[in-house]
Amino acid sequence: MTTEMTTETAPPAPAESTEPASPSDGTAVPYAHTPLPDAERELLREVLYEVGTDPEQKFILGRRTAELERRLADRAGVRDAVACASGTGALTLALRAVGVVPGDEVIVPAFGAEPLAATVLGLGAVPVFADVDPVTMVMDPADAESRVTERTRAVVPAHTFTAMADMPAMVTFARRHGIAVVEDAAVAQGATLGGRAAGTWGDVGLYSFFPVKPFGMPGEGAVVLSDDAELAALVRRLRNHGQDGVRRFVHHEVGYNSRFDEVLAGFQLARLHRADDMVARRAAIAEHYNARFAALRGRGLIAPATGEDGRCHYVYAVQTICRDSLAAHLAAHGIGSRVYYPVPLPRLAGFAAYAGEGARARRPGAELASARHLALPLRLNLTDSQVTRTADVVSAFFD
Repeated sequence: MTTEMTTETAPPAPAESTEPASPSDGTAVPYAHTPLPDAERELLREVLYEVGTDPEQKFILGRRTAELERRLADRAGVRDAVACASGTGALTLALRAVGVVPGDEVIVPAFGAEPLAATVLGLGAVPVFADVDPVTMVMDPADAESRVTERTRAVVPAHTFTAMADMPAMVTFARRHGIAVVEDAAVAQGATLGGRAAGTWGDVGLYSFFPVKPFGMPGEGAVVLSDDAELAALVRRLRNHGQDGVRRFVHHEVGYNSRFDEVLAGFQLARLHRADDMVARRAAIAEHYNARFAALRGRGLIAPATGEDGRCHYVYAVQTICRDSLAAHLAAHGIGSRVYYPVPLPRLAGFAAYAGEGARARRPGAELASARHLALPLRLNLTDSQVTRTADVVSAFFD
């Protein structure tokens, strides 16, 4: 079975997810993330009571948020971390901080989440879609550099699924052209490349705490990371309507309401000591899958790369030209799966006007990634037996 596919033969996009009916024997392995564990529900209640009864009565941007920022900056090895209301908000703040203004161009991946392009448009700038490597599914540095013009202000390499973008190459070409690097590490907290933490390679970076992320929480939230004191200070003002946090109602620039919640800050602080274990559990599941699927490459299954360097553990996505058949096979055996981005961003109606023309509209890597990827269950509360069963069912499909 070949693993090659042309864009002309790509199948229609399937449904976003395939969740099977639960088998009567209790062997179902749902894809979707399950409810908050009992211990974390109790922790959330405790933190809510603590914040609610605190004499300070400060519910946003209080001392817990400040402590979380300090500790996250220390863990990542950067000068500053600025907590804000969401990953999308963090990307908007980061783009504003590096000077993106209406009419600028910002290079983003053609394969990925909608906010990559929507935040650029929200600032009045123009998203320029770079192709991705069809196997790693992250931005191709050579293609990205080929799209630089005199209007280019920034490039946004985004780590995707289990792969970090090639940050050394991204930083090198960005410096060559004098453009900013906004590292979208929303899915990559805890990952490293060459011993350097994800989120710390660019002029600014970001992590997301959306519930399904590696250090997700029961609500929205994110942090912007930077070693540049001026950029970090600007992000702090922008998140709070342009105020500096010292004098209220004095607005140094037009900003946003993107402030962090004290209850969620307390919750994240109380479990921060578990962050490495949470990432390690996801990594162990991914490595089990990798070991089981190594022999299937010659039969038509492409599994993510192995090892620690440059690996993140948000979504475990395999690739095959039989993607839809594999999803149906898994569902028939009680195992859920998901297709995250069934259509490349420049082919979505909202972004079609920015797809380009002629050769610049060709992005074969993104087309292949959209047509072939299928995510398997990867969540903290998967049991070893569920992981093994998932691997067994996938392997049986290719026998």
